Amino acid sequence: MARGILVTGGATGIGLAVARHFADEGETVVITGRRQAPLEAAAKEIGATAVVCDHTDPQAVARLLPRLPGRLDVLVNNAGGNTDFDTPEGVGGDGGDGATPEALEAFARAFRANLDANLLSAALTTKAVEGRLAPGGAVVSIGSIAADKGSGAYGAAKAGLASWNLGLARELGPRGITANVVAPGYIADTEFFRDHLTAERRAQLIGSTAVGRAGTPGDIAGAVAFLASEAARDITAQVLNVNGGERGTR
Repeated sequence: MARGILVTGGATGIGLAVARHFADEGETVVITGRRQAPLEAAAKEIGATAVVCDHTDPQAVARLLPRLPGRLDVLVNNAGGNTDFDTPEGVGGDGGDGATPEALEAFARAFRANLDANLLSAALTTKAVEGRLAPGGAVVSIGSIAADKGSGAYGAAKAGLASWNLGLARELGPRGITANVVAPGYIADTEFFRDHLTAERRAQLIGSTAVGRAGTPGDIAGAVAFLASEAARDITAQVLNVNGGERGTR
């Protein structure tokens, strides 16, 4: 019997690679995202169902539920990203007095945006679908090496995701459901860096790995697929680092 799979943020990059893997295996796949056009194009390409959803919005997540299979075997919490790339205040503002009320308000907005996009989205979605998660199923959330590198609000959000996952694993374990995090390093061919990644910085990121190569969305899809497989039924409450051997704070 085909499994029911939900991949949030499934229109591009890592999410699309994960969704494609499951679709190629004959599973029933639903992908979500905020942008309708790329989402529908991705769904048509891989044979999935597309549902527009902002996973930071409780009302949007509630509206998603009737569009999902009654039984979910795998939930992949992939929606997120470093929202600092989208807001001037998130990447340092104008360099003025950071203690003014206006500057502090901007800082708070930027910080909360990362928490909402990367932590609340996963927790909210999991809470919404937990009743239809099937015994023997899996929740896999996409973290980041940034959780271990002091990378501002984005790193804090991903570190929070790993901590939240520990409690989730304890909660779901008695039902035979595993909960793990896959933490990528630098992954090429995604929209993560928008247009902010220079060739020099890309070379630095690759040079900091042990294997001397950029990761690919397929690398992450393979790790997610393993954690959702029968071979990983005794693996839960873990963070699986997929970063080419880059660790530390270089």
